[in-house]
Amino acid sequence: MQLTHKIKLNPTREQRDYFQKAAGTSRFVWNWALAKWREQYAAGQKPNAMALKKTFNAIKYKEFPWLIEMHRDSHSQPFAHLAKAWNRFFNEIKSNKKAHEPKFKKKSRSRDSFYIANDKFNLNERLIRLPKIGWVEMTEALRFEGKLLGATISRTADRWFVAIQVEMPDSDAKKTRTANDITGVDLGIKAAVTLSNGENIQGPAPLKSALRRLKIRGRSVSRKYEALKKSMGLSKKERLPKETPLSNNHEKSSLELARLHSRIANLRADFTHKLTTQLCRKNQAIVIEDLNVAGMLKNEKLARAISDVGFGEIRRQLEYKSVRYDTRLIVANRFYPSSKLCSECGWKNESLTLKDREWTCQNCGLTHDRDKNAALNLKRLATTHALPVASQTVTNDTGLGIVSISVGKVTPVSYDCGLKVTSGQEENREHICSHF
Repeated sequence: MQLTHKIKLNPTREQRDYFQKAAGTSRFVWNWALAKWREQYAAGQKPNAMALKKTFNAIKYKEFPWLIEMHRDSHSQPFAHLAKAWNRFFNEIKSNKKAHEPKFKKKSRSRDSFYIANDKFNLNERLIRLPKIGWVEMTEALRFEGKLLGATISRTADRWFVAIQVEMPDSDAKKTRTANDITGVDLGIKAAVTLSNGENIQGPAPLKSALRRLKIRGRSVSRKYEALKKSMGLSKKERLPKETPLSNNHEKSSLELARLHSRIANLRADFTHKLTTQLCRKNQAIVIEDLNVAGMLKNEKLARAISDVGFGEIRRQLEYKSVRYDTRLIVANRFYPSSKLCSECGWKNESLTLKDREWTCQNCGLTHDRDKNAALNLKRLATTHALPVASQTVTNDTGLGIVSISVGKVTPVSYDCGLKVTSGQEENREHICSHF
């Protein structure tokens, strides 16, 4: 099993400068390779990432002598990333999905990062030795023991992180559950999560609470940008010429905005990790819905609130954490009417609308809270009679495991999420997030 630990770095000023140059090198090589790929494809050829890499290696130190200062991995790994991106693009076309063609990376819009191979760095407690710059201080030691697969250095706002990939035996990566409950989980907006035991878990809503500050800082950046355009005699619709130097105040305002975005993401990630870990730790079976998140985000009135909860991220984390805790994850069919069915008698309320938060069953007379009722119906899918309703796939590329039928019991060891070998990035969060 592969696990990743993301750790904050405390680099010196010289080390920060090198990180910035290495990330720029990786971005430059990606753009060079993508341009050559498109040229060859337009000429009727069949581009190959490894062939492009050989061509680049033959000319790089002659045409780009500044690459001598950078470590080899920063200008060799982008070719593998480009090949993976094109493979994903063509696979999406074959499977009739919305395809995303690889795009050029812009300095101000792409994520700064670069890769380091497993034989090019060493660890010593809270220190990591990187090529060209030596030892760099980490805020904590690596938690996992196993074979090192590689590391990725990345930047968020003004902070640098190292994500170290480790391969561990499954026996060492597995974790022990503290309970063996069965829980239905209904995701929503009023309450981020409603459990079948009646518990409502409110999300932190970090974007909603910081929205006013985001607007203020965003306007501050925009004013400085427009002032620079005005000083150069450009109209509001015209763009600044490439490589136009920005003022120090503009850089400070942009950094403040980036820090606020980072804080919002950290608060949401902290809540999501704690929630999903608690669910997997306490349950032998969890039932969730196969929500059409992309379709839900098209609703302009609900899109911001849905994004603030992070439905897709909650499911993603449940999928890999359920493997570590030997928890069965069952995904209900997208069209399963969990909110419309009476959890007591099974009568279906066809007239239920989104604004109805409570409704009364016309068959048995029981009054239901919409979210709790949905969670109870989802829990039923973990029992013998309701199992055929569950979706037979969790992802388009992986299948569900066979669900054991044993008179009301749920087999504690199953891989219904289809991820028998997983990246398992349970600890893939910044060090400032609380441990759980």
